[in-house]
Amino acid sequence: MTSSAAPLPHVLFDLDGTLTDPYEGITRCLQHALSELGHDIRTQIELRSCIGPPLRQTFASLLATDDSELIERAVAHYRERFFSVGLFENELYAGTIEMLEALQRNGHRMFIVTSKVASAASRIIEYFGIAQFFERVYGSDLDGRFDDKGELIAHVLIENGLHPSHCVMVGDRLHDIQAARRNEMSSIGATWGFAVDDELSVAGATCLCSDPTRLP
Repeated sequence: MTSSAAPLPHVLFDLDGTLTDPYEGITRCLQHALSELGHDIRTQIELRSCIGPPLRQTFASLLATDDSELIERAVAHYRERFFSVGLFENELYAGTIEMLEALQRNGHRMFIVTSKVASAASRIIEYFGIAQFFERVYGSDLDGRFDDKGELIAHVLIENGLHPSHCVMVGDRLHDIQAARRNEMSSIGATWGFAVDDELSVAGATCLCSDPTRLP
């Protein structure tokens, strides 16, 4: 990702499914929330595809409802377990640190841009010892502001004075790719994450990558 003819691209990283594997934590917290609501509990495998989208969107789908009060109750139950336990039921993908070191060495500015609550994302990267690689951590607010990743990316661009043509979004779900396209930004689909079938290519990823250490 270097070029002598153009500015070095600024790299916007998704977190879940891109830098870390939160499968255990997220699926167990989803199960906890469903149980607290007296709803049928899905298996962890069945909940795998729920990793990535905004939490409120996930519960609207799982509960088959648009009842905002019920969705907020589900979110509250999820977070009561997540912030105390689920946050740390997580692990770095192999090659993540090597990838970040190489990007830093080559002069790329890096940011976290996640649908996860920003404060939780900050705790996670500090826990794994990778916070020093990132200028800023951007995520949603507890009240749902910036749940929409396209709006979040636009906010990141404005706040940091970045031009989309000098940036690339790296993420593992279609929401990352679609959000990048809405902001006229290139994207790299991380196929080592939680994408289902060919969702990244269908969503329009500029290119795909199967291993963090092979990031273009």
